[in-house]
Amino acid sequence: MRAFFITLATCSLLLGIATARGGEVLGDITIPRVNKNAEGSDFMPPARFPHWIHRTQFRCYVCHDAIFQMKAGADHITMDDVRDGRFCGHCHNGKTAFAVGFDTCERCHRTPDKKP
Repeated sequence: MRAFFITLATCSLLLGIATARGGEVLGDITIPRVNKNAEGSDFMPPARFPHWIHRTQFRCYVCHDAIFQMKAGADHITMDDVRDGRFCGHCHNGKTAFAVGFDTCERCHRTPDKKP
């Protein structure tokens, strides 16, 4: 029960920081566009990964090195990869976490001033 309240307090704190900084939190990772000529790349911002929100739910080894390499920029993530269940798609499959689709684009692809 104590762990639940600590997690709740941590999430509340992080959401408060996110609100104060326009949705961006220290530790967020911007995933650069691999194919800048892909369809939609002219209007779709790069994905922003909220690392610390994920970190409150999972231990490091759940993702590193099982899904992502530990070195920043070492993985070249494409939307095809994600839709095929690799990288973010490993969990964002509609079971573990929200599914990736046209109705959820802005949950990851948002400008720093846009709140999730």
